[in-house]
Amino acid sequence: MHRGIFVTLEGVEGCGKTTQMNLLADYLRGKNFDVLTTREPGGTEIGDELRKVLLNPETKEMDYRAEVLLYTASRAQHVSEIIVPALEEGKLVLCDRYIDSTLAYQGFGRGLSLSKLIDINRWATQDINPHLTILLYFPTEDGLKRATTKEADRIEQEDIEFHRRVQDGFLKLAQRYSERYQIVDATGKEREVHEKIVKVLNEFL
Repeated sequence: MHRGIFVTLEGVEGCGKTTQMNLLADYLRGKNFDVLTTREPGGTEIGDELRKVLLNPETKEMDYRAEVLLYTASRAQHVSEIIVPALEEGKLVLCDRYIDSTLAYQGFGRGLSLSKLIDINRWATQDINPHLTILLYFPTEDGLKRATTKEADRIEQEDIEFHRRVQDGFLKLAQRYSERYQIVDATGKEREVHEKIVKVLNEFL
């Protein structure tokens, strides 16, 4: 039994996950929580190398199944090397994306089998699931514009219909896993969104 708490932040491109995760981490550290922040794909040296391949705009020819396996490989290393040890130490782990991103992007977005994606991820993650998932709801088009103000990565370059399917997928996952999902409206000002997330987390804790 792991003593720590595992919280994931999910959402479409440009919804503000990374910013809000860092604000939340600062808040929790101020409350004397031992907090670890991490992200996917990546989070480890091996995972960061896989991230470069996955998000490289030059790898457009990547097969969807290969894409899934690379994301899952990064996640397996991430769980084994970073997440499990942190939870065993009793830390509160905040993670920017996790299994639900694969279900939303490769499942609903790409049209791959959800059951197969769930099975391979259960194996890869040693059945480590979040205690709480915060879904930052932000308009798909606005988020994509925000995310691509500079250079768009391989996933961000997908057409708007793909990203709409991803958004819809996250909302369906929130219904399916309602016992751990909390949806937060991320359309307000940065500090307002942060306060909503703090309220959700305090109610959970």
